[in-house]
Amino acid sequence: MNLSVKIKDLVLIMLMIFGLQSCSTQKNNANPTPEPVKTVEIALEKPKNKEENCFKNAADRPELYLPLLKNKTVAIVANQTSLLADKTHLVDFLVQNNIKIKHIFAPEHGFRGTADAGEHVKNGIDTKTSLPIISLYGDNKKPKSEQLQGVDIVLFDIQDVGVRFYTYISTLTYVMEAAAENGKEIIVLDRPNPHDGYTDGPVLKEKWTSFVGLHKVPVVYGLTIGEYGKMVNGEKLMKNAVQVKYTLIPMLNYHKNKRYPISEKPSPNLPNDQSINLYPSLCFFEGTQVSVGRGTDFPFQVYGSPWLKNQEFSFTPKPTSGAKDPFLNGKICFGKDLRQFPEIKGKLDLSFVIDAYQNFDKKAQDFFLKNLWFDTLAGTDELRKQIISGTPEAEIRKSWQKDLENFEKIRRKYVLYEN
Repeated sequence: MNLSVKIKDLVLIMLMIFGLQSCSTQKNNANPTPEPVKTVEIALEKPKNKEENCFKNAADRPELYLPLLKNKTVAIVANQTSLLADKTHLVDFLVQNNIKIKHIFAPEHGFRGTADAGEHVKNGIDTKTSLPIISLYGDNKKPKSEQLQGVDIVLFDIQDVGVRFYTYISTLTYVMEAAAENGKEIIVLDRPNPHDGYTDGPVLKEKWTSFVGLHKVPVVYGLTIGEYGKMVNGEKLMKNAVQVKYTLIPMLNYHKNKRYPISEKPSPNLPNDQSINLYPSLCFFEGTQVSVGRGTDFPFQVYGSPWLKNQEFSFTPKPTSGAKDPFLNGKICFGKDLRQFPEIKGKLDLSFVIDAYQNFDKKAQDFFLKNLWFDTLAGTDELRKQIISGTPEAEIRKSWQKDLENFEKIRRKYVLYEN
C-alpha cells in the first residue's frame, strides 16, 4: 500500500469522526440542557468616598436595576411605600425612564395603602399613570397566568415590617410562585427590616398555615424582605418545590442591628415607628377580646377591653379612614397606654398579653375569640394553652428555643448584610 492511499484513508476516517461529532452537537443543540434556576445577588459595595458612606434603599440605586429592565415588559408589585429618597414613587420613576410597565400588582391595603386590614381591594386604574392596577388580595392573592402574559420581569418593591403575620411576605411568595410557574423572572428591591438582627416567638406548625403564616418561621424571623425571598427560593418553600430566577438588588450600607426610620407608613394602622416596634408583641391581641387601638389615633400603641379590670387608661374605638368598622366599635376599653413605652429591642414582649389575660373578667366574657384566630397568629395552639395554664414567660420562651435554633441554621444561609 503506497503513501497516497494511506493519506486518503486517514483523511476519510477524520471526516467520518468530524461528521459524527457534528451530528452529536446538532442533536444537543436541538434539545439544550435547561439553564438551572438560580438566585442572583448584585454584589454589595464598599463606600468609595464620604458621599457614598450613607444608607440607600435599593430603589435609590437605579444604576443597578434600570439596565436589567431596559427593553423588557415589567409588572410591578408596589404600594405607597415604594418611594425613592426624594419621595418620587417608583412607578413614576420607571415611567420617566421609559421602562415599559404592563400593570401594577397591589398587595393588602391597596396601591395607595388606604384600605383596612382584610378589606376587599378592587382592581382599577392609577389616575397618575393610567396603568391598570390588579389587586393581590381577597380571591386573587396569587397572579394568574393570564395576568403574566406578555410580562418578562416582575419587579417587587414594598416596605415590610419583619413579622410573620404581616402579609407582604406571603404576597412575595405567591408572586414568586406564579413567576416560576410561568417562566418569568423576579427582581426584588430590598428595604430595611425594623425587626432585623434577631429571631423570636414560636415557629409556625404546618397545621396553622395561612395567609398570615405560610412558612415554618418564627414570629420575628430576622431577614430583610429580599433575604426572605432568597430563603423561599433556596429552601424550595413554594408549591411543588418550584424555583424562580430571582435577582436581589441590595441596599447600600445597611446594617441588621441598626434601625432606620420608616418614612411612609406601611399600612393604615402602623402609622409610626412606635406602632411598628410594638406590633409583634401586640398583634396577638387580634385573636382576643382586647382592642389594639384600631379606630383611634394611636393604633398598636395601646390595648384595652371593656372586660379588663384595674386599669386607669381608657379609649373608645370609632370608625376612621384606616378602620371603618373597628373591633369593639363604640365601647369603652380599659387598658394600657404604650405611646411612651421604651423601645423593645431584640425580642417580642409577652408580658402585655399575659397581664391582660390575668386581669380579664373571664366570667363575663371569654378572653380568646371562639374562632381561635389567636392560634393562627401564633402558628400553634401551645402559646394559648401556656397562657391559660399560667406558665411563666421565661418558661414559655424556653419552649421556643429548639425550634429557633433549628431555624437559625436555615436563616444564616441567606443573610446578606452585616450586623
